[in-house]
Amino acid sequence: MRLTVEMDGSESDESLAKRASAGDSQAFRELLNRHYDRVYRVSLGVVRNEAEAEDVTQEVWTAMPSKLRNWRGESKFTTWLHTVTLNASRDALRRAATRSRTASGFAEVSELARGEAADTEARLHWLRVALESLSDDLRETAALVLGDDLSHAEAAKVLGVAEGTVAWRMSEVRKKLRAMATQAKEAAQ
Repeated sequence: MRLTVEMDGSESDESLAKRASAGDSQAFRELLNRHYDRVYRVSLGVVRNEAEAEDVTQEVWTAMPSKLRNWRGESKFTTWLHTVTLNASRDALRRAATRSRTASGFAEVSELARGEAADTEARLHWLRVALESLSDDLRETAALVLGDDLSHAEAAKVLGVAEGTVAWRMSEVRKKLRAMATQAKEAAQ
């Protein structure tokens, strides 16, 4: 097996994944350390609930040793990992929907007592509610592009759509959020 090294001297994700798929626990531990937070962020962007995102993240990493045996290395490890995470997050949403159709998509936002913190919290709450109102496709695309800083090309690979579709979806997200902000502003006047 050929070892590949990144510009900073660290072993590449792809090399680590190959070693981990062969049972190297140190390589697996390194992948876990590098990408645990990434899996959590992607999952949170899809399931919109911190506890559920943590559960999905743990499920992904618990299943990772067996999933790595099926990784063919045809794409970047992180692209494949986003796909695995997105699929696990969608599965969690389906499970939650069958348990309860009325479950809220976001945890309750705690009330902050004063000034700027309260304003920031109110804006975050508005954004969460606005994102909740988007279709699943738009919300998932926004989670990858905005939440995890993927390029349109990378998000397209993860979502299994054309890059132009990702660009269109992001345009729709901006258009819908702009319209919601205008409505909210008009309602406040």
